[in-house]
Amino acid sequence: MRKREKVIVSCAITGAIHTPTMTPHLPLTPHEIAESAIGAARAGAAIVHLHSRVPETGRPAQDPELYGQFVSKITAATDVVINITTGGGLGMSLDERLAPARRFKPELVSLNMGSMNFGIFPAARALSNPIHDWEIPYLESARDMVFKNTFKDIE
Repeated sequence: MRKREKVIVSCAITGAIHTPTMTPHLPLTPHEIAESAIGAARAGAAIVHLHSRVPETGRPAQDPELYGQFVSKITAATDVVINITTGGGLGMSLDERLAPARRFKPELVSLNMGSMNFGIFPAARALSNPIHDWEIPYLESARDMVFKNTFKDIE
């Protein structure tokens, strides 16, 4: 019989690509993000990859105050490894993207090792009646955007 290999499960709770119109299951509020992360940990995830959202609109946000509302709940309820994104969301500055990681100094952060194109603009065609006015322009912005991660940024 083959020996079972160990697996590390990492769960991305929200990400920055999906918009509220795409799915009603996208956690938007700090409470929803905390509950989703705690649920993932209880289901076996060893790591939770965290982004934050503006609670009222679901737009990606790197506000450390928002992170503070769910990171503390997750760490109080689980022993899961906290992974805070340094990718943030489309159009954010490097300082914005790094602010939560700098404040909370988690065990793990994501790091994109080069610049890239995010071809998410075709998803805008599928949103015939977006819930929020930011969703289609956000997705369409990827048509003319390079997600910048220079060597200096990475350092």
